Amino acid sequence: MAKPKLEIVPEFYQGYIAGIEDEKLIPALINHGNITMDLLKSIPEASGSYRYDEGKWSIKQMLVHIIDSERIFAYRALAFARNDKTSLPGFEQNDYVDASFADDRKLYQILEEFGNVRASTIDLFSSFNEEVLLREGTCNGYAMSVNTLGYLIIGHEAHHRRILKERYFSA
Repeated sequence: MAKPKLEIVPEFYQGYIAGIEDEKLIPALINHGNITMDLLKSIPEASGSYRYDEGKWSIKQMLVHIIDSERIFAYRALAFARNDKTSLPGFEQNDYVDASFADDRKLYQILEEFGNVRASTIDLFSSFNEEVLLREGTCNGYAMSVNTLGYLIIGHEAHHRRILKERYFSA
């Protein structure tokens, strides 16, 4: 299935999806995961705790944030796919990062976790047919489809990949 039209995406998520080329969902999950993994493999372990400014997340914290967000978006997609009508809450990303102890971990472990989570996400979305991808639910007060959540995973990841390149690697 192709990426959703921006007018059906909550406004604060539109930037994530707008930047994705019009790829089919599963190939896009695979392609973007590979691009991100190649970038992450180029980061030396000693740089994992680097912050480009005081109060900003370290590289490790950003990567764990990407993983946590993917898990949350995938759970939301699963709930909507199974016709769960529960209105799902948002999450406070800074609280999650603060509680992650990401800087205490090895970078290679976080990379392995990213690969495992992405493989699971691909398996999940591969199990959905077009009817299921069009199902909707509510999270954080906004209606969105299973398909939209798949593209949010990709767009969110691409957003943080750009930040890594622009703010962490340009120093």
